[in-house]
Order: sequence, then C-alpha cells, then structure tokens
Amino acid sequence: MYDPTVARLTYRALLGRRRAAILFVLPALLLAIAAAVRMFAGADDQIAANVLGGFAIATMVPLIGVIAGTGAIGPEIDDGSIVYLLAKPVKRPTIIFTKLIVAIAVTMVFSALPTLLAGLILNGNGQQIAVAYTIAALVASIAYSALFLLLGTVSRHAVVLGLVYALVWEALFGSLVEGARTLSVQQWALAVAQKVAGGDAVTSEVGLPLATVLLVAVTAAATWYAGQKLRTLKLAGEE
Repeated sequence: MYDPTVARLTYRALLGRRRAAILFVLPALLLAIAAAVRMFAGADDQIAANVLGGFAIATMVPLIGVIAGTGAIGPEIDDGSIVYLLAKPVKRPTIIFTKLIVAIAVTMVFSALPTLLAGLILNGNGQQIAVAYTIAALVASIAYSALFLLLGTVSRHAVVLGLVYALVWEALFGSLVEGARTLSVQQWALAVAQKVAGGDAVTSEVGLPLATVLLVAVTAAATWYAGQKLRTLKLAGEE
C-alpha cells in the first residue's frame, strides 16, 4: 500500500522552493506571536490556551493541511502529469495511500512541532497545555490531510474549497451555529486535547467518543473515496 517512488515524488512536489516557503510562514508567525506574548504577558495558562487554540489549531493546522493535502495530488491532475504516474504498474489506491502518508507527515511536521514549541514558550507546558494542543494538531493533521487530498482528487478548485471549509465553515459557522461544531475537525481534535489536558484549559463542543468515531470514519471514508475516484480517472489512451 506504500510506494517509495510515489512518496519521493510527492515529497519533492510539496517541499519545492515555493511551496516550502509558504509552509514555513505560518509556523514562524506562531512562534513569533508566542515569543511576543510571553515577553509582554508572562507565563499564563489561559493566554497560552487562547493562542494555541485560536491560531495554531483554528488557523495554522487547517491551512497547512490545505497546502499539503491538495498539493499532494491536485497540481499533477491539473497539469496532466498524473498520466505518467497512472501509466506505471502501481495500483491507484496505493498511489492515494502513499500520497496521504506524505501529506500527513508534512502537515504534522509543519503544524504539530511548532505548536509544541509555541506552547513551551508560552507557559512551559503548564497544565499539559502544550502537549494537549500538540496532540490535537497531530490528530487534526490526519483528518485534514485525508479530506483535502480527496478534494484535490475530485475538484480543480480544491484549494478554494479547502479554504472555504477551514475558514468559513469551521471558523465562521463553527463559532455562530452550534450544530456546525459537530461537523468540525477542529472540535474533534480539541476533544482529544481536552482529555489530555484535563481541567478547563481546553474545551470542545464534541464528546471524546463521538469525536473519535468521526475522526476515524471521515479519514477512512475520504481515503477510500479518493482511491475510487482515481481508479476511474481515464488515461487518454484508455478512452
């Protein structure tokens, strides 16, 4: 289910000069914000939770997920270079699974690690806040990567759709419409973080059992459907 050649090509595409520069911007901004907050406000658990929840989990992780998830396959489909990969004797679900692993790895590195460092800067992991939000970033990276990889497979406007989900549905409707929070990867990840942190520092609108089921179901369904869509993608010579 994992092809090293596909993985190498995907890493090369995602970590190219222009895309890698974009991936570094948000983590650098988070660390700069954390350093400034610590300098001016000192170590405060609630402020640390607000910064990590409001910027790292709500903004940085989904945006990096959009870049990595859609970038793992979308550009190849758009420019037609995917046909060279599909012509190889590699099963199409294997291509999807390999690209998903790469997208998850890139998203985790560029989101979870900066989240941990920012948490340590903000309050030295008081109340396990840094670790809790890091775990939330890791969990969210998996679901976001699967969702946005699926979007990259089925739509030429995957980046736009990903941004609409991350910034409009989760950030806007999630804060205004109570029912929308149940369908939010952010809230599912926060449910895991809440269990790790304990207390009231981290909260979620979704219970942990439901969040776990939804995380697993969405990740599995998105991966399976992306594989099916790629399976039905016809090469010019097959038509």
